[in-house]
Amino acid sequence: MTHFFEFEADFVESLRCIPMQVRLKLDTCGIKLKLNQWNQFSEKERLALVERPCNTEETIQEYREFLRQLVQQHTGESATDLPVEEAPLWLDEQNIPNSVTSKAQEFGIEMTPNQWSNLLPVQRFALIKLSRSSHENKNFLPALKEFHVV
Repeated sequence: MTHFFEFEADFVESLRCIPMQVRLKLDTCGIKLKLNQWNQFSEKERLALVERPCNTEETIQEYREFLRQLVQQHTGESATDLPVEEAPLWLDEQNIPNSVTSKAQEFGIEMTPNQWSNLLPVQRFALIKLSRSSHENKNFLPALKEFHVV
């Protein structure tokens, strides 16, 4: 099932940006994908990256290989590896990452451990990504609203 967040609505129809569910798969399989690489893929290939499973050892490896082939085919470059976290923060239902707490506080919001634990892993992943200083953060508050934190 393909699920896009409401805060991604301005770009998901065309898939001109990498949606959160694909970014989660990239972190899961350990491949860094640049936006300019993503935009060289056909719409069909981008959709395949959205829909392809990446949640078991076997499907993670298959996703990784598929993505490596796409990058090589379209850019002539090898895909860049990323370290895969053994215990990703988005799977920790008990501890809210400092970046999320700090970003929420910028909006005067105190996220509770209960709110954090009630989020789906992909929602926690999105908040972590949207709270990082290296990321454009305009969608952090819309995500909190969409996830019924505020």
